[in-house]
Amino acid sequence: MEFSFIGHLEAYLAKFPLFQEYDVLERLVIILVYLVLAKVIDLILIRALRGLAQKTRFHLDDYLVAFFHRPLLVTVAMLGVLHAASIEPKLPEVSFFILVGGVKTLILLLWCAAISRSLSKLTHKETLELFGAEYIDPDIFLLFKNVSRILILFLTIVWILLIWKVNLSPIFASAGIAGIAIALAAKDTLANFFGGISVFMDRAYKVGEYIILDSGERGEVVEVGIRSTKIQTRDEVLITIPNSIMANSKIINQSAPQPRFRIRLDIGVAYGTDLDQVEELLLQVVADNNQVIRQPAPRLRLRSFGDSAVNFQLLLWIRDPREQGRQTHLLLKEIYRCFNENNISIPFPQRDVYVRSGENRPAVQQLPKQELDRIEGDI
Repeated sequence: MEFSFIGHLEAYLAKFPLFQEYDVLERLVIILVYLVLAKVIDLILIRALRGLAQKTRFHLDDYLVAFFHRPLLVTVAMLGVLHAASIEPKLPEVSFFILVGGVKTLILLLWCAAISRSLSKLTHKETLELFGAEYIDPDIFLLFKNVSRILILFLTIVWILLIWKVNLSPIFASAGIAGIAIALAAKDTLANFFGGISVFMDRAYKVGEYIILDSGERGEVVEVGIRSTKIQTRDEVLITIPNSIMANSKIINQSAPQPRFRIRLDIGVAYGTDLDQVEELLLQVVADNNQVIRQPAPRLRLRSFGDSAVNFQLLLWIRDPREQGRQTHLLLKEIYRCFNENNISIPFPQRDVYVRSGENRPAVQQLPKQELDRIEGDI
């Protein structure tokens, strides 16, 4: 259809002797015709397609119409310039080569810039809406965006060189030697890049999860990039860690495989306490906390008979690992208050000290462990 349109247009213009005498005028008319064609496409085709896309339940067709709108119209106008440059009489070879190469380069840059800009603005939520998917892994989405932009840049450069008929063989041969030098100079950057690929493929953690590194850093993952991973600590401090380190570190993911965290509270009560009452009170304290998960259910276990106390362990799960410190504080505080109200004693270590004085019988004193340690230290 394209060649048919070009042939009909040239045949129609050939009927006017004025255009045969002044080829510049004919070229301008051809460009003007393509501009009118671009406007017709905008008024009829694009608007009609936009109206049809708005009636569907899918978002991908709306996105495609918006994406193709401006680049398509500019491309049609640029094709008019190429058509005008190709008619008889031929332009000088150098002028023709520069004009055609420049127009093709502009068209290529236009489309590559449009694709790159669309990828940069595309969010994870919009991707789910476009493809009608219920879930797409955020890490895979970020990997796709980063790798796609690198590929687009590389292909754009290669394509521009082909448009200008640059022999790529010496370039690729030189690139092999330069690549070795660059690899040695940028080994840390390359290590981070491949470390990022390893992180994406292993999926040891994702954005929004809470992790702990073997070096002690802990926090929420806020960004996973090609070069580095960023985590935000409880102190609202952003830590950037190179992916080469992440790929070779021991990582504890407290949000996987389930987005919950287990808390263990060690609690001791005095001998002679009603253990059934203790169990009832502790489970009631946990039940009143809205951050504690009901399934798996919290449970209380008697672990041992200590020197001074009957030792229990309270086991429960909270919804968010970031709440570990706060919920431990609140639960212990509430347990202490509840024990005081019900006259349940929380014992502390004690020792019996026998003091002999002459012929007197031994006197027995019970001292706190801290006082006993002080006395032994003085001795």
